[in-house]
Amino acid sequence: MLPNRPSTEPLRIYMVGAHATGKTTLARWVRDRYGIPMIAEVARGVLAEMEARLETLRTDIALVNRYQREVFARQIEAEHNVKAPFVSDRAFCNLAYAAHHSTILGEVFRDPRLKEYMHWVRGGVVFYLRPHQELVVPDGVRAGLTWEDVVRIDGMVKLMLEMFDVPYIPVESLSMQERVRLVERVLGLTELEATERGASELGGTQPGAGRGGSARAGEPDGQTHDADSGPDRTGNGRTSMSRTN
Repeated sequence: MLPNRPSTEPLRIYMVGAHATGKTTLARWVRDRYGIPMIAEVARGVLAEMEARLETLRTDIALVNRYQREVFARQIEAEHNVKAPFVSDRAFCNLAYAAHHSTILGEVFRDPRLKEYMHWVRGGVVFYLRPHQELVVPDGVRAGLTWEDVVRIDGMVKLMLEMFDVPYIPVESLSMQERVRLVERVLGLTELEATERGASELGGTQPGAGRGGSARAGEPDGQTHDADSGPDRTGNGRTSMSRTN
């Protein structure tokens, strides 16, 4: 189901779900296929600015709370700074992590910006990527990633979608081919037109490969970390907006 959206309002496309579900891989495909900007995870840039370490975020609740507040604000800012159609590899997803790792969720839910933002997301096209245990593998980067954690985060994401009445398209298949066909069919109902390039660039990419695929300007190469769940061990990365060249 596609949302009712003013014809003058640029199309917003979101990939939401838990970590290790292939959000970034699919968002990159949309970026390349349709030639639109991609908002890469703002959490990585926040971590770099805070110079936070994995061990500190695991134990310092005050630091985690500050981190989650900033990620929430930065995601909203990044989206509103784009005056054209865009795809984002997350939306409110960091709040699902906040429920799991911080103590600020009540504060955020009382923040009027949350209601305004969820109304904004409701006007976009939201793909909800469901988890697959095959994609949850130790990679030396994600912090303490377990199947149980992924399931908990997935449930929180679904709760927020339902609670705020956000229309969404479930992406259940693990097959990249089937995911791409679904996205093409849905976006074919919008004003977006596919570009000539990029139709088969990700033919060999597996869902959940995250940042291990082809890198664009401002996107770290070879990293598969979802920064919402904690920092990577390098401490590198900045907020990035990427466009097709």
